[in-house]
Amino acid sequence: MSYTLVFNDTKDPRNCREGYVDAMYDLMKENEKIVHIDCDLIGCVGAAKIQKAYPDRVINCGIAEANAAAMAAGMKATGMIPYLHTFGVFAGRRIFDQIFISSAYSNLGIHVIGTDPGVTAGVNGATHMPFEDAGLYLEIPGAVVLDPCDYTQVNVLTKKLCKDDRLSYLRLIRRGFKPVYGEGSDFEIGKAVTLTEGNDCAIICSGIMVGNALKAHDVLLKEGIEVSVIDMFTWKPLDEKTLIKAAERCGCIVSAENHLISCGLGSAVANCLAANHPVPQEFIGIKDRFGQTALQEVLEEEYEMTSEHIIKAVKKAIQRKGI
Repeated sequence: MSYTLVFNDTKDPRNCREGYVDAMYDLMKENEKIVHIDCDLIGCVGAAKIQKAYPDRVINCGIAEANAAAMAAGMKATGMIPYLHTFGVFAGRRIFDQIFISSAYSNLGIHVIGTDPGVTAGVNGATHMPFEDAGLYLEIPGAVVLDPCDYTQVNVLTKKLCKDDRLSYLRLIRRGFKPVYGEGSDFEIGKAVTLTEGNDCAIICSGIMVGNALKAHDVLLKEGIEVSVIDMFTWKPLDEKTLIKAAERCGCIVSAENHLISCGLGSAVANCLAANHPVPQEFIGIKDRFGQTALQEVLEEEYEMTSEHIIKAVKKAIQRKGI
């Protein structure tokens, strides 16, 4: 695993969904068993590119997500490699039973892509704002749960999943995002990336929160506070080795996620540390609330997810470890 850090707090001119589509274009060219299944959202994910190139292997099931999930599992049983896309709200709540029984329980691992996770749903509104989607997949035995942060990471992980027979769920930012990794970066499912090293506190983050954590790091460094920023893009299987080492070295943790803290990355981190190396932990994420309609940056402020909120959490965690 190797990477180049290119974060500079500016939005990438590309759409993050292009990372998925470009990867699928390459994969489908190499392997005729790969298929993209959609639920009337081909335009939303930008899959017209692969539909034009491989029309027989891009299937639109319409607004029938449960049927699409069951069909994907059936195609897996015939030797195909299905990637199923829909909005995160539907990938979580609407098709959970079909995913649990038809795919996971039946040992027919399909790859589910859930777009617009958390506050990135923005003006699509509360009903289309999934705060619990990844939490549902965390409860499925043997599942892989991924929360990538930018085009490069999405592209690499989409390709890595092709050779993984486990049920997987990948949360996909569709549009604006801030690039973190340069071209040529590589990632291993289940292995976190330590982006900065410091001994005062460790920030465990993923998805859009990686950029916010890096911004917080820069401000804290000017104040003489050195933090480790760890991109825990794989929520399951969790990189427990890296997490425990960070807790041992720093003595406190801040988890930062675009998800409900009660059932997401923060809770997975807390469970691991409680069993292996308990330390003070502060949680950044959604706290027992529904979504609402607003621009993403407004929602990040509303739900206390900004770099400023991370800075406050780091200082509180450091204070707690001294008690």
